[in-house]
Amino acid sequence: MQTLILLSLLLALLHIWLLPMILNAKNMEYLLSNRDGAVEESGMSGRVRRASTNFKESFPVFLALCLLSIIVEVDNTSLAMYWLIFRALYLIAYAAGIIYLRTLLWFGSLVCLIMMAVSFV
Repeated sequence: MQTLILLSLLLALLHIWLLPMILNAKNMEYLLSNRDGAVEESGMSGRVRRASTNFKESFPVFLALCLLSIIVEVDNTSLAMYWLIFRALYLIAYAAGIIYLRTLLWFGSLVCLIMMAVSFV
């Protein structure tokens, strides 16, 4: 489970910092500034930003469930791994603009979180 938590933190780094920075490299002056005003972003950059916002909404729940699994000694390893795979594929699908697949992947990750929570009952 600890490895999956570390991998999910790596995914968070990719989601929240690396991809937005790489896709906005042309706006480096803006990124190094106080970020006053607006910046023009590409379609893919906007999709990655929105995927990042969605990731930030579910990531704390995932971490809490993983830590609770370790503390209570409930084996949610496979569900956590599936969540991680769904979220990584979700990022790729969202960035590529594949809307229906993106929605299915999001739903799959949500089901994983629900199943992780139910395993404590």
